[in-house]
Amino acid sequence: MPPLPSDLRRRHRHRRGVLAGTSACLLALASGGVVLAATSGSAHAQGALGNNWYESAPYYYAQDSSSPNLSQVMSATGQKAFDMAFILASNGGCAPAWEGNDPVSSDTQVAGAISQIRGGGGDVIVSAGGYNGTKLGQVCGSAQATAAAYQQVISTYGLHAFDFDLEEPEIENSTAIANELGAAQILQRNNTGIFISITMPTTTTGANYFGGLLLDEAKTLGFTPNDYTIMPFDGGFSGGSSQVAALQGFHTQLMNTFGWDGGTAYAHEGFSGMNGRTDSAEYFYQSDFQTVLSFVQSNGLSRYTFWSLNRDRECNPPNNNGNLSSECSSVTQNSWDFTAYTVAFANNAPVTQPSPSPSPSSTSSSPGGGGCTAPAWVNNAAYTAGNVVTYNGDQWTANQWNYDEVPGGPAGAWNNDGPC
Repeated sequence: MPPLPSDLRRRHRHRRGVLAGTSACLLALASGGVVLAATSGSAHAQGALGNNWYESAPYYYAQDSSSPNLSQVMSATGQKAFDMAFILASNGGCAPAWEGNDPVSSDTQVAGAISQIRGGGGDVIVSAGGYNGTKLGQVCGSAQATAAAYQQVISTYGLHAFDFDLEEPEIENSTAIANELGAAQILQRNNTGIFISITMPTTTTGANYFGGLLLDEAKTLGFTPNDYTIMPFDGGFSGGSSQVAALQGFHTQLMNTFGWDGGTAYAHEGFSGMNGRTDSAEYFYQSDFQTVLSFVQSNGLSRYTFWSLNRDRECNPPNNNGNLSSECSSVTQNSWDFTAYTVAFANNAPVTQPSPSPSPSSTSSSPGGGGCTAPAWVNNAAYTAGNVVTYNGDQWTANQWNYDEVPGGPAGAWNNDGPC
């Protein structure tokens, strides 16, 4: 798909057919209020993963006609969870639909992707909101009605995790934010053990004015999600160090708002980045993702993800002539380089900086033909399919995601390219 003119991260609008699922059970009270029946799952449900996987799930735009094959991604990287984007108000009404046009009640496409993920031993988190579009909190008349609409999504897909991506214009609407946070609190209460994240934009120093009001509303409600995640990009950022500074500022805001100590605040704080070129022509490379991952792991932050898996591949040409794309990153990379960092976060493991595979013309076909130029294999590190290393005088290429697997070892995770 060609690049869209503005905010590709949130404004994709593919129109595709969708299929039927189960509606949520609602109990109407004599007073006219609505109470949600706690869901016990559905035919789509499977056992939950550990929260570390929902916290690492990269965003995936399921309605993209050129979206990557999830089975291949899972096999190549070891990633087990994906954040399906986005649930909006169905044609402006108080009912859930993918991108606002494909009702959850008649979905086939996204359900198929979820089945594919679960068939490979993984699971999904579903994200509601995003940038632009009509959000359920804007049109549903109360927190209870908003929660009822979201419960349809949880019940239809048997979800164990849900993400509230609260951005413009909704974040500037206090009534809408009260509906969304109130709904999140109701869902948390009525779906035992569900993982709930709240995602919001940020400045270079932490949450902006409206983000601060959002935190204040959560405090008033007495609502505590699994994490509050900020998105440090598209706002004057320059590299991973600037993103770390935003996380540090947000950390202080969490402590001040909720009275948490430093460790508790970090345990409820998350990061959501954007790989490669951003909407505002910022660039975040693999080294920037590593900078943030090191900070996140060393301080015990609870979430590390990015927008988007669809973009985690190289353009042609690699820099895409300086343009933004929904299909590729506009930086030099191997496929799934950035997903390697979310996998490392989920496994609480380091990740080596991937290196592009050499072209056939540059690969020596005989011993001693110019020396080994690929980086040395490192133990206690994660690698993705296509990574190239040097080990015991030979060059090796990973044929699957692997962690601490010695080249030539019994796992068969590496192909021997011969002496170098």
